[in-house]
Parts: sequence; structure tokens; C-alpha cells
Amino acid sequence: MSTALEARPTPATQVRTRTAGRGPVTRLKALRRTSPGRLQLMLAALIGLGLLTGLLAGITGQQAQAGTTDLGNRAQPLLAEAETIYANLADADTTAAQAFLAGGLEPATLTDRYNDDLTRATTALTEAARLTPEGSAAAESVRSISTGLARYTALVATARADNRQGLPVGSSYLSSASELNRTTLLPEAKKLFDSAQQEVRDGYGDAAGGWWSGFFALLILVLLGALLLAQRYLSRHTHRTFNVPLVAATVLTLLLGFGTATVLLTQNRHLNQAEDTGSTPVAQLAEARILALQERGDEALTLAMHGSSDEPEKRWQAADPRLRAALSNTYLPGATSGSYDAYAAAHEQIRKLDGQDGNYDGAVKLAVGKDTTAKFEQVTADLSTALDQRKDAFTTEIDKAGGGLVVLAILGPLVALAICALAFAGIRARLEEYR
Repeated sequence: MSTALEARPTPATQVRTRTAGRGPVTRLKALRRTSPGRLQLMLAALIGLGLLTGLLAGITGQQAQAGTTDLGNRAQPLLAEAETIYANLADADTTAAQAFLAGGLEPATLTDRYNDDLTRATTALTEAARLTPEGSAAAESVRSISTGLARYTALVATARADNRQGLPVGSSYLSSASELNRTTLLPEAKKLFDSAQQEVRDGYGDAAGGWWSGFFALLILVLLGALLLAQRYLSRHTHRTFNVPLVAATVLTLLLGFGTATVLLTQNRHLNQAEDTGSTPVAQLAEARILALQERGDEALTLAMHGSSDEPEKRWQAADPRLRAALSNTYLPGATSGSYDAYAAAHEQIRKLDGQDGNYDGAVKLAVGKDTTAKFEQVTADLSTALDQRKDAFTTEIDKAGGGLVVLAILGPLVALAICALAFAGIRARLEEYR
């Protein structure tokens, strides 16, 4: 009789025997009818949820890190290179027109500045080409600028040569060069700049983790609920108040949830700071600097054309209120608006000398003179300084945003595995009681 009792199968073995050879649904129903079967289902659910939580923790951290890295290493640098191209093309046009006004052999300072503008624009084009995906609109803009720049420099060179010889046709070549710059090069540079801005905006969304963060948060809540339900079930059916491994798994789940939330919230705070104090003012200040440079170029071009066209002056007058509004930017010193007012007053005097008084030479002398130049360059210097400061602010915030994301991508899955191990230990101990 004792031998018969020893050979009797355990409840868990009986469950496996009865469910052998049946379909998955039938086996699941059979497991639900017995205590060890329910524990096995509970264990499978906790381990499945734990593994899925670990997977999503790794994906969330990796996606956020990849988005933040791309934003800092490609999208924002592309915006900076686009701004460099845009600004230096505008400044080259302005400098070429001013050099033309000098007549004969251009001043060395203006020649050097023109050449430096072209060098910086060409270098930035090379870097932008590396940062733009092949076949994109931005890549096409880079190619168009590169092609048009060769034509532009040839026209300016011809205008210079004619001007040195005192040939009036030089102004026509200069006008054609400026027209090419304004109708082809600068619009393409603006397209590149706009594309870069859009990539930065998209980059913020990618860096924030998107749907992965939401799925992970939901799964943490589900896993936490499952652990609490499992402990409640065991407390009722085993008459033990606490299951230490499951309590530890619950604590780890809470820590994983709070830790991930802290890392992601910190990242989003720095991303918002990067946008508000970095990329957004960079775009605003860059456009203000372009407007200022175009105004100065239009001023010189009006004089170079000797009254044959009033289009450059019309553009100056149209840009004036826009630039005044842009110079109210929070990140510019208050004196910038005053410097611009002084330059605008000098411009009005230049127009009066050239138009009403018929004193062309006096107008040219005032336009290229140290006083007017100093007033204008104070405006552009303030804009350049503010631009550099905002670029640095962006870089600082992006570096801070990336902190902790690598740790989350690695540590998150490891913590989830620990949760699975604790869940297994807690449920397995109760299963052993049925053997």
C-alpha cells in the first residue's frame, strides 16, 4: 500500500499528463482549473511582460540616444553650415559691390574679405554635402549653389576687370552677378537653410522617443499591475502575507519606471531648452543678419548702377521694417537697434547726396567711409556674437539631453531580466510546494 502511495503522481505532473497531446487553447483551459496550473500561467505572464519591458526599455533608450545624437551631430551642424553659406554669399555680394564703388584697383581689405567669403562658403558647401542625404532636396540645393557659384565669380571677375579700365559696362556685369546671387544662389541657400531647419524640428521629435516612450510607460504599468495581482493571489491562497522575491521585483519595476521617467523628462527638458535658447534664435538671428547684409549690398548696388534702376533701393526700403523687428531679439544687446538707427540715418544721407543734391562722389565717399561702415559692422558684429552664443547654448543643452540615455539602453534590459528572475524565484517556490 505504501508503494502505491509513493508512485502516485504529483498534482503538477497530473496537469501535464492530462494536457499532453491537446491543443494550446485546451491546455490553457486545463491549466486554469488547478492551482499549480494557474501559477504556471502567472509565471509565464510575468516573465513575458518582464522580457517585453526590457526590450522596450532598450529600444526607448537607443532610439532617444540615436535621435539626440543625430540632432547634435548632423541636423544642427547642417543648419550652421547652411547659415554660413547663406551669410557669406550675401556678404560676398555686398563686398563686391562696395569694392566696385572704389573704382580702379579695389581696396585690399575688401578684396580679401570677398575672397574669404567665397572660401568660407565653399568650405561650408563641402561640409553640407557630407551632411545631406543623397537625393534629398537639401543635396540638390548644395549642387545648384556649387554650380551657380562658379558663374557668379566669373561675372564678378569680369566686372572688376572692366571697372579697373574705367569701362561703364562693368556695372552691367556686376548687376548680372548680383542678380544671379539674389535669384539663384541666395534662394537655393534659403532652401537649404529651410530644409536644415525642418530637419532640426523633426530631430526634436525623433530624439524625444515618440511612440516607444508611450508604449514603455504603458508596459511598466501593466507589469506593475501584474506583479501586484500575483502577490494578492498568493497572499489569499498560500496564507503568506508577503512573497519576498515578488516584492523585490515590484520595487525594481517601480525603480525602472521612475528612473526611465526621470531620464526621459530630463532629456525633454534639455531638448526644449535647446530649441528655445538655441536652434530657434539661431534661425531668427541668421535671417536678421542676411537682411542686414542684403541692405548693405543694395545700398552699394544702387550707387554702382548710377540711377539706371531703383530696384535695389526699393528692396532696401522693404527690408528696413523687417530688420528693425528682427533686431528686437531678446538675445541681442539693446545697443544693436541704436547702431542700426545710426546706419539707417547714414543711408538716408547717402540717398539725399546722390539723389537730391546730385553729389555722387560724396554719396560714394559716405557709403564706403569708415563712419558708415563702422555703424553697419557694429550691427553685424552684434548679430554674429549672438549667433555664436546661441549655437554654443544649443550644443550645451544637447550634450545634457544625451546624458543617461546610453545607461537606460543598457541598464533597462538588465533590470528587466532581474525582475524576471525574481518573479521566477517567487512563483517557483510556491510551485515546489505541490511536488
